[in-house]
Amino acid sequence: MRYGFVLALVLGTGAAMAQEVSVPDGMQMRQLSTHMGEMYAEISDESASAGGFLETVRFEPWQMIDEMFTRSDVVYLMRHGPTDWSKLDDKGVASTDCDNQRVMGPEGAAAMENLGLLLGSNGVWPGQIVVSEWCRNQQTVENLKAGFARADNARTAALPVETDADLNLLLSLQGAPDVVGMRERITNWDGGDGSGPLLMISHFTNIEELTNFTVFEGEILVLDPKRDNRVLGYVRLTSAEPDVGHFSPQ
Repeated sequence: MRYGFVLALVLGTGAAMAQEVSVPDGMQMRQLSTHMGEMYAEISDESASAGGFLETVRFEPWQMIDEMFTRSDVVYLMRHGPTDWSKLDDKGVASTDCDNQRVMGPEGAAAMENLGLLLGSNGVWPGQIVVSEWCRNQQTVENLKAGFARADNARTAALPVETDADLNLLLSLQGAPDVVGMRERITNWDGGDGSGPLLMISHFTNIEELTNFTVFEGEILVLDPKRDNRVLGYVRLTSAEPDVGHFSPQ
């Protein structure tokens, strides 16, 4: 069975000219335009039988593919996966009180599992994951890892995951008072042992405070510590939509 996805990266600088880029071994991709590319992954029927649904993700500019897929010294700054907005956080809820806060539903869990499956199947692996204590963030890691495991169970089992209160929801009860700790982690990331980028899973308000970018649930910004933590672009499933909590209706 063929599962397709497109990863999207957007530079904050001027337009890039079409050029040859190095495509990592084992990846199937094509250039759609000057800035946009498309990537597919061949997933066996046995691997795909665990469930889930077809996802696509966009990537641009095409010229960023070298840095995105060959560098371990970038940081993936991610917002937790899609949540059920019919249940809001209770006032003053503790970060680990899952019964009284907004959490991911089955569709959000499936989306994150598919994201992990598709990324892992194409060799796009984090070298380390750091995550907020909040339940929706912990669910995001759990489902991403389920998808990664469908691509490579042994590698997933060895993937280090750390929970860090510095990534907790900004200014909430038991939350992070500021983003100083997050900024320091990003700035100091040098690629670790070279096994992959640092993946940090936090919240809308933290990410906006750090980058001035507003991100969808499950969206990943790609930051470069070597260039003053510049946002190189973003990665998100095409099923991602503006949420009712942080985006005004059009």
